[in-house]
Amino acid sequence: MNRFILSLSLCAMAVAPQAVAQISFSGHSHSVITETPAASTGLDAVYVIYDAAGVTASYTSPSGNTGVTWMSYGSLGGGFAEEVEGLTRAGATTSLTLGSGDSGFIIEDGTDRYYFYVVDYAAHPYDVTAIAPSAEQDCGQVSLDVTGSAAAINYYTINGRSVELDRGITLSYATMMLDDDSKTYRVDQTDVNFAHLSAVIHAPAPLCDTEFVLEGDRFLAEWGMAETVVSVTTQAIAVEAYTSATQQSRDNANETGAGNEGLGGSAPAEVDFYAAVTDAAIFTEWQFSTYPDFDDIQLRISDPVTSYTFREQGTTYVRFVCANDAGTCEYTGTVYEVSIGQSTLLCPNAFSPGASEGVNDEWKVSYSSIVDFECHIFNRLGVKMTSFTDPSQGWDGRYNGKLVPAGVYYYVIKATGADGKKYNLSGDINIVNYK
Repeated sequence: MNRFILSLSLCAMAVAPQAVAQISFSGHSHSVITETPAASTGLDAVYVIYDAAGVTASYTSPSGNTGVTWMSYGSLGGGFAEEVEGLTRAGATTSLTLGSGDSGFIIEDGTDRYYFYVVDYAAHPYDVTAIAPSAEQDCGQVSLDVTGSAAAINYYTINGRSVELDRGITLSYATMMLDDDSKTYRVDQTDVNFAHLSAVIHAPAPLCDTEFVLEGDRFLAEWGMAETVVSVTTQAIAVEAYTSATQQSRDNANETGAGNEGLGGSAPAEVDFYAAVTDAAIFTEWQFSTYPDFDDIQLRISDPVTSYTFREQGTTYVRFVCANDAGTCEYTGTVYEVSIGQSTLLCPNAFSPGASEGVNDEWKVSYSSIVDFECHIFNRLGVKMTSFTDPSQGWDGRYNGKLVPAGVYYYVIKATGADGKKYNLSGDINIVNYK
């Protein structure tokens, strides 16, 4: 067999477009699968043949050239291609009976060259008889033992670079996914693709009990011969959660800090905590701490859905933790910071009820982070005009449904701030200028 040392620049040479359509195969038991490789390989096509032995590959020169030559190459690339002997010729058509095994080919047709690679599938059989969960598992991924083989299928580029041909082996199993609308977990199927199989394969850990279905490969599937193996049902150990924290809003015009961005602001601040968990999460807990690293946890609440009212100044860190029944897999959610500001309490000394609706027509304190409050208003004779315990409320200047006369009135307030500050306030209220 004559050997030709070809320049590595072969891959950069022009390829006649019509040449691609002129390769044909005969004598094969199953359809020949054509793969289109990346341009960087220098190849025009990769052909996968179920069993290459005895299959005939033929090329017809578009120009009618009867002097077409074929060369074959292996792992060293096209630069070490050798001329093929044993071609049969019938006018402008040349044919080669293939043997077993993979090979790259270069067809020279005048100034045109056609580069292709033949994969003999029989040399890379898919033979998997069982899959089973491995003895050792971890929380992040599941490990499965494979009985049988489905080794990597590689072909070689013009420059001798090995490229793997994806076998498209699919592992299917049930897991849980978060529903974006309901914010709950639902069971759904997931698929993981493998280009080839090793003795142990890995996939993201399922979040519910499931069996594993391995099907392969895509070439057998195209030939109608795909093989499937199913594992026993495996108990989920991995856990996951979705969490949220939403503060109940207050729109009190006389309260400062209640509308701040973030959680907290003016106390009392009521926050709704929500957690959705996957099936294996048996232990659930909201943890509250004044330390960002949770060295000391002051409060634990086991209900995934709960509300809590923050009444003390400072920052509280809240997180959700869940774990499986054995405590071997744990999930820790987002840390939420709830910051309560210091208290303030200021009292106005005048207002004009009935003078102009909505403009200084109600006596109200200005406050922030007041957690306990009691206010009494009297006239100068000591008669109580009104009392209220909510600092967002006020006095509209009425007594028994009627506006009181203009003049001086008096307030007495006892209150406590989120910072522990005690307020004992008293003073004048002047009602002026109303009709």
